[in-house]
Amino acid sequence: MATKQRGRPRSFDRDTALEQATMEFWRRGYEVTSIADLTRAMGIGAPSLYAAFGDKQALFEEVFCGYQATHGAFATRALTEEPTARESVARLLREAAAEFTDPAHPYGCMVISAAANCTTEAVSDALREQRTAGLGAIETRIAADIEAGRLPGTTDAGTLARFVATVFQGMSQQARDGATRADLEAVAVAAMTVWPGAPTLRP
Repeated sequence: MATKQRGRPRSFDRDTALEQATMEFWRRGYEVTSIADLTRAMGIGAPSLYAAFGDKQALFEEVFCGYQATHGAFATRALTEEPTARESVARLLREAAAEFTDPAHPYGCMVISAAANCTTEAVSDALREQRTAGLGAIETRIAADIEAGRLPGTTDAGTLARFVATVFQGMSQQARDGATRADLEAVAVAAMTVWPGAPTLRP
């Protein structure tokens, strides 16, 4: 007589589940997203979530790394692939307008959205460090152009970089509030008029 085999644990596609978790954190933010929200979105039970990803914070850390390598990678490309800081920033803001309003995923930037009302210190610190790193990357590109003579020596690299970061972050929130791609592309064009040597917009 054959013995009855024990049932195997339910399997799931880890990458798919991780992408679903990304959407949930992106949509809701880190703090208010519960384990129940995550298991419902990922289509798995809490034991499977803990076994595969660890706790909520560990899952978010993996989501965060994945986001930087996929949905958020356009920012790094923009700041490294263009020949000048001006072209890099123009591309950054132009592509942000497209990415932040893409209906294939929640609007805005997940790194910015996830930080809203976040009281978990380790997560809040990590998100702030990422924003600071982005600011530093913009400033580095600007400073290099000042050194190379492509921007006036009187240019304040820190202030100009912070202006760009502020516009970028504001575009994320505007997208979540309903701004369209065309709306944000117009903002990107307007923002570039403050660039040293750029023509001003006519009313």
